[in-house]
Amino acid sequence: MAQTLYSNATILTVDGNDRVVEAVLAEGGTIREVGSFAEVESAAGPGATRRDLCGRTMIPAFIDPHGHFPDSGYLGLHRADLSGPPIGDCRTLSEAFGRLRDRAAATPLGEWVIGVLFEPGGAAENRFPTRAELDAVSTDHPVWVIHFTGHAGVGNSLALAARGVDRDTPDPAGGWLGRDPASGELTGLLKGMAAMGELGDSEFQVTYDRFRTAYRAAADEYLSQGVALAQNAWATEALLGYFLRLAREGDAEIETLVLPAGFLEPDFTDGRLGLAPPADGSGILLGPRKFFGDGSFHIQTACITEPYYKPLNGEPGYCCPVSITREEMARDIGRIHRMGYQCHIHANGDATSDVILDAIEDVLAEDPRDDHRHTLIHTQVLREDQLDRMMRLGVTASFFPAHLYYWGDFHRDVTFGPDRVRNICPTRWAVDRGMRFTIHNDAQVTPTRPLHLMWCAVNRSSVSGAVLGPEQALTPREALRAHTIDAAWQVFQDHTRGSIEPEKRADFAILSGNPLDDPAEIRHIEVLETIVRGKTAYRHREQSA
Repeated sequence: MAQTLYSNATILTVDGNDRVVEAVLAEGGTIREVGSFAEVESAAGPGATRRDLCGRTMIPAFIDPHGHFPDSGYLGLHRADLSGPPIGDCRTLSEAFGRLRDRAAATPLGEWVIGVLFEPGGAAENRFPTRAELDAVSTDHPVWVIHFTGHAGVGNSLALAARGVDRDTPDPAGGWLGRDPASGELTGLLKGMAAMGELGDSEFQVTYDRFRTAYRAAADEYLSQGVALAQNAWATEALLGYFLRLAREGDAEIETLVLPAGFLEPDFTDGRLGLAPPADGSGILLGPRKFFGDGSFHIQTACITEPYYKPLNGEPGYCCPVSITREEMARDIGRIHRMGYQCHIHANGDATSDVILDAIEDVLAEDPRDDHRHTLIHTQVLREDQLDRMMRLGVTASFFPAHLYYWGDFHRDVTFGPDRVRNICPTRWAVDRGMRFTIHNDAQVTPTRPLHLMWCAVNRSSVSGAVLGPEQALTPREALRAHTIDAAWQVFQDHTRGSIEPEKRADFAILSGNPLDDPAEIRHIEVLETIVRGKTAYRHREQSA
């Protein structure tokens, strides 16, 4: 098999000792030797290709610990981008309506017009659009505008009719239908997954052809950012079927770890859904099963134990009532646990985490299992006692430090206040307890930009430059591990990827600078090349061969 010897670089192995080495030898997509140039040179055959990396930095390719691939690929291809600053440039509702009208003009009558990534605070009017305003966009198309978190949306009259709700529909448990306080008529706002129903599913109005084009576009994006393993963290039956069809076709541009929705089990595993698991080497891997515990801080559907600093509903002491129960979660998590699978559970608020940890404790009491790696996702306001409890139970976490940059000012001024915001995303508390954890972007909520995400976790600076809780900051080395080897470990992939060690996959990212050198400069480092199984999958246009 062909060999490639990589040298003349700062090579950060991210192994157990965080070794920095001079050279790496890869053969047939697998790492064969790591060490000094002399050691690696002696192991190379006479026909090995020499790659001089010109003093750049090599790291293991990034692994996405939590995201919704290929959602970002739909953007620009099939949906209207309504994101406001600092992510996008849609600054007013008028601009949003214009983009929706443009999408409607290009959409056959009767088909859906979908706008995504809308955030009221990013618009000058600082509010959601209304049903009437979306009716003015089009009465020939159902129009559906999705909040950037994916936990709320606004529809026009046709969209609400398709959802099957009207003024007489009661609020579902864990969801709210927006109503005009005077007339009681629906405003078009649906808050919470229970209220949105199928409109909140990631495959809503997605055909396989659209999925396929989005997959290619998102793969190009991820590879350009040094990511070699993507993740879809909520695959319901239709979307799971698309991923498995792609696996059968054997044409995945990037490997993707797919997390089936927890409610599909045991029917999926038992074959009752008629969906065959992917073959090894197909590019599609099955991961943990996914559950939801609560919603989002931005629309205050995340459940916390201390009140929101400024409740959006004007109710003093509002914490958002928890809609899950210990018994229900123990039933659902226990079902997956007994099947031998891992659970990933969306838990933004600490009140939600209390219930989930109670449930996991009950499950483990009935069916003990070492190293289960059940994971709480987002965990923005974990308390120290909860982290202690997680360590005892063997539960890990995936944090969302991009919030600190994009919405840190909002959390300081509205969600938590200036004191409590300091401990949002408490990664230092986790490090101090010896917890292995990951950091994520939850794409497409925030863009897949691993180096920027590392910068967020290390610097904890908001978009305005406010530093929020520097005592919770990670070191650059800790942030790198959280997005590489610990990301592999969290989903039981650490035996094959996540670090530069012999017999692991030859998945590398070549960077313009060393992310360990200067914490302030991490976000300015560029990915020059991404290598997957020893082959270049992306090369920066200015990078020579």
